[in-house]
Amino acid sequence: MSEEEDLPGDPVCYAHKLVGGHVVDGQTWKDVSRFRRSERMRLVEKRRRMDDAERTQKTAALIANLRPLLNEQAFRTISAYWPIRGEPDLRPLMADLHQAGCTVLLPVVTEKNAPLVFRPWQPGCELIRGIWNIPVPACGEPQRPEVVLVPLVGADAENFRLGNGGGYYDRTLVSFSQKPLAVGVGFALCRIPTIFPMPWDVRMDAVVTEEETGRRSCEIDPVITA
Repeated sequence: MSEEEDLPGDPVCYAHKLVGGHVVDGQTWKDVSRFRRSERMRLVEKRRRMDDAERTQKTAALIANLRPLLNEQAFRTISAYWPIRGEPDLRPLMADLHQAGCTVLLPVVTEKNAPLVFRPWQPGCELIRGIWNIPVPACGEPQRPEVVLVPLVGADAENFRLGNGGGYYDRTLVSFSQKPLAVGVGFALCRIPTIFPMPWDVRMDAVVTEEETGRRSCEIDPVITA
C-alpha cells in the first residue's frame, strides 16, 4: 500500500512527532528546521565577514552595554563562553569579573544531547579541547551559574534565540530547579523578526548587542543569593 493510500484512523503519530518531550506537527517541524538552517548559515557567514577592526569595536560596545545590566544583579557565579565562528569575544569581561571576585564558569559538553555542565575558569587556567574542539577547563567541580551569558546566532523580537543547532542551552536552562538569568549575547546583525519558536525554545531574559540591551516586557528580577 502506498503512502497516498493510507486509510483513515491511522495513529496520530504518523502526522506528529515527539521532540524534546513535546508533540509537534511533523510538517511544521520540517518547515521550521529548514528555515532555521538557512538563517543560521546566512547569519554565521554575515558575522564571519566582519573585519577584525569592526569586530573589536562592536565587541567593546557590546561589553559596555552588558556591564550595567550585570551591575544590577547580585550574583556570585556567571557562565560565559569561549568564542567560536566569529562570536563576540567576552574574555576581557571574564577576566574583569574574575578579578572582581566572581566565579566565572565555562560550559562543557560531557555527553551529546545532555545538559551542559559548568566548570570554573580563570585567566591562565589549563584548558583542553572538548567536543567540537572548543576549549574547556581541564578540571574543576561543576557549579551552578546564577547568570548565563548565551551566545547568539540569531534573536527575534520576542528574545527567542537561534543557536548553533544542538539545543544544549535550551536543554540546560530547563534542567535547573531555579532558572538562571539568561542573557543572550550577539551582534546587532543577529536580529531577525522571528525564529518561529517551538514549545521547547527558552526565551532569553535579555538580549545584549552593541546597539541595545533588549529586555523582555517584564522587568528582570535581581538574582538573589543565599
